[in-house]
Amino acid sequence: MNKERILAAIKKTVACDTPVALHEPLFSGNEWKYVKECLDTGWVSSVGEYVDRFEQMIVSLTGVKKAVAVINGTAALHISLLSAGVRPDDEVLVPALTFVATANAVVYCGAVPHFVDSEEKTLGLDPHKLAQYLTETGELRDDACFNRKTGRRIRAVIPVHIFGHPVDLDPLKTICERFWLTLIEDAAESIGSYYKGRHTGNWGKLAILSFNGNKTITTGGGGAILTNDESLGNELKHITTTAKIPHPWEYRHDRIGYNYRMPNINAALGCAQLEQLETLIQRKRRLADLYEEAFHGIEGVRFFKEQSFARSNYWLNVLLLDPACEWLRDDLLELLNSHKIMARPAWTLMHRLAMFTQCPRMDLGTAESLERRIINIPSSPYL
Repeated sequence: MNKERILAAIKKTVACDTPVALHEPLFSGNEWKYVKECLDTGWVSSVGEYVDRFEQMIVSLTGVKKAVAVINGTAALHISLLSAGVRPDDEVLVPALTFVATANAVVYCGAVPHFVDSEEKTLGLDPHKLAQYLTETGELRDDACFNRKTGRRIRAVIPVHIFGHPVDLDPLKTICERFWLTLIEDAAESIGSYYKGRHTGNWGKLAILSFNGNKTITTGGGGAILTNDESLGNELKHITTTAKIPHPWEYRHDRIGYNYRMPNINAALGCAQLEQLETLIQRKRRLADLYEEAFHGIEGVRFFKEQSFARSNYWLNVLLLDPACEWLRDDLLELLNSHKIMARPAWTLMHRLAMFTQCPRMDLGTAESLERRIINIPSSPYL
């Protein structure tokens, strides 16, 4: 593998002055106007018209029946797990290859992350390997699935659409039905991504989005819970707004709630960003095409492309080293960053983190291989 050719391919593709960040937001629409309106009117906190507008725009984009805007994607996951009935000492199936928030949210519920493997074709959870694993490890009784080794109930599974690439959802949904598992999609990275013509977030009982500063669109910090159960969505809205009973002046709450509301000023930014989403996705997909062209014919590495069943937002572009070249990963990262081109490896796998080393896990051979071979390269829409 020729590292200098890889450096030259990236420089040719991004065609801009260094330094080049991994992913920067692009503000080229009504962001200033909408945020200024919040400042001028004083509606900057958790009450205001932009929150409702933002939620409705998400519904229109994704096709779900209800969206609830919250302070970040981790809070969205936490509430989704609680709503799905995850209780202390349950187990939740989580890919080892994910951002730490996925596993952290499970622990917030007092439950235990149970780490599962990924597949190379999507970078996400491998449904076929999971089916075999659950056949051997899971025990069905009383309309529930239990871990034969730990005795704990396996309550839910969280597929993560890694770097914006949809997981193969249909076989996973079949597995959930077979083993009585609740499906919760972690679509934090996949706004604007589609699986078989339908936006991600429509296959599980619940799904979540993230609007962190480095995502395809941003609210500065923020997230959303998605569901096709409108009654459940209304309940989630209530729970995430401190479970306050509506009243002109009294403060009464009918259950333990969470102050996870998205502020109006953040939602205003999100509305302006969503108005531009189609253009942002077009730019990012064009950048992916240029990368694929630039890396064609370079031995030892390939540009990761979407599957035939998917339309990806290409949130973060991926170089995938051949197994024989994986030992060059850190040298390549050092070369790119020394030229002020931001590149990074995948996250450290969850079972390697100190707080999760004792959690149950299946064979993670593919995830461990991907961890050694993935390099994320600049992906900002302005590139």
